[in-house]
Amino acid sequence: MTEKQHLLLIGAGLCGSLLALRMAQRGFQVTLVEKRPDLRDVTQDAGRSINLALSDRGLKGLRLAGVEEKALELCIPMLGRMIHDKEGNTFISNYSGRDGEYINSISRPGLNMLLLDAAEAMPNVEIIFNKGCKSVDLENASAVFEDYTTKERTELKGDIILGTDGAGSVVRKSMFNDRNFLFSFSQDYLTHGYKEITIPASDSGGYRTEKGALHIWPRGEDMLIALPNLDGSFTVTLFLPYSNSDYCFDNLTTPEMVTEYFTKEYPDAVALMPNLVEEFFDNPTGPLGTIKCSPWNSYGKSLILGDAAHAIVPFYGQGMNASFEDVVVFDEILENQKDASIDWKKVFYEYEKARKHDTDAIADLAVDNFHEMKEHTASPLFQQKRKIEMILESQFPDVYSSKYSLVTFNENIGYAEALRKGRAQDKAILNLLDDKKISEADKPSEILNIVISETNAILHDDDVAFS
Repeated sequence: MTEKQHLLLIGAGLCGSLLALRMAQRGFQVTLVEKRPDLRDVTQDAGRSINLALSDRGLKGLRLAGVEEKALELCIPMLGRMIHDKEGNTFISNYSGRDGEYINSISRPGLNMLLLDAAEAMPNVEIIFNKGCKSVDLENASAVFEDYTTKERTELKGDIILGTDGAGSVVRKSMFNDRNFLFSFSQDYLTHGYKEITIPASDSGGYRTEKGALHIWPRGEDMLIALPNLDGSFTVTLFLPYSNSDYCFDNLTTPEMVTEYFTKEYPDAVALMPNLVEEFFDNPTGPLGTIKCSPWNSYGKSLILGDAAHAIVPFYGQGMNASFEDVVVFDEILENQKDASIDWKKVFYEYEKARKHDTDAIADLAVDNFHEMKEHTASPLFQQKRKIEMILESQFPDVYSSKYSLVTFNENIGYAEALRKGRAQDKAILNLLDDKKISEADKPSEILNIVISETNAILHDDDVAFS
């Protein structure tokens, strides 16, 4: 049956490309349609998330499709956060106390090209570029596309439609506009936007600052972060309020104001960015928002996945990883189908049931981490908490995992469980430190027992409160 079924995938970004590859490996006939040009033939747009953080959940998806090893060749390991204060002092806070746990900086276009190459090599995949989706017939699994150059419109049809067309999804918009079933939708923007700048490679082609870390300049309301690239450069992202602040996108309108702001807040970074002012004005300012919606499917004929279903802000480095995990979960649902023919309505329902609470959880965690990164990473209490977590993870690697580790390095539990347990652990450690009941000088085994006891008490109170 699968060989005869035709899947129409809309959107050939990271999620769509991986999904197309995996569905082709399952024997489906796949047509993958993308509104943009083939990025293997054009230069990546400036200012559009050049690199991303790839971690265990994402690697699991790449492993499923047999492309993990090739993807790792594009990766730069980042062992922890390097925090920069206003005086130019730095310290590194590891992501984990266990050996071998780190996140990876990876090129978005590089990874997308790898996935497109792998998908295109399959005999049952057709990829069409430069055709933007204009409308979707959800009940009949067909869509109308417009050629970017000729403006000619074409209708394509499949047995089902899988919408992986990102935060601005046309497939999701079609669901929203359909009055024949109830569709809930929310879109929440942060008061901050982002802009990308570059730390170029040194004259010798090397890195101007530590390669093996994600760099953060936390300033309370604002922050810079920087991720390394394979060519020796770093992609720097400024997160700044749009308005109502001494320095914001609304008033950083002249070279003098931009120079004044960066020199005051990030003096050591300014020395690394020779094209700062030019790039600030050349590169776009992007919004930061969270999208939640339901249901993700309609009529047993169409389903949205990835950012189309659950766009999140980037502060846990989990947007791409969550989308790749979507592919893993969808594949597991298909694997568990026992019938000779596929009941797509049942598949879509079971997929959303398995996935929705986890994607809601990572959306909330990402907003939490936004405030943690810009406000708390440089605070003494937060640093004490991280030291305690490092001690527990290094001494008891099979027993204890911090919230960050639960989210980032443990792909065998869902985001919702990581949120529930991780928030309780954070609260426990912060309370114990504030009450002077634990310190990094105590015996690790004693710290562990006290933290576990306090965490369990908090989890119990939460369960009672919400039961």
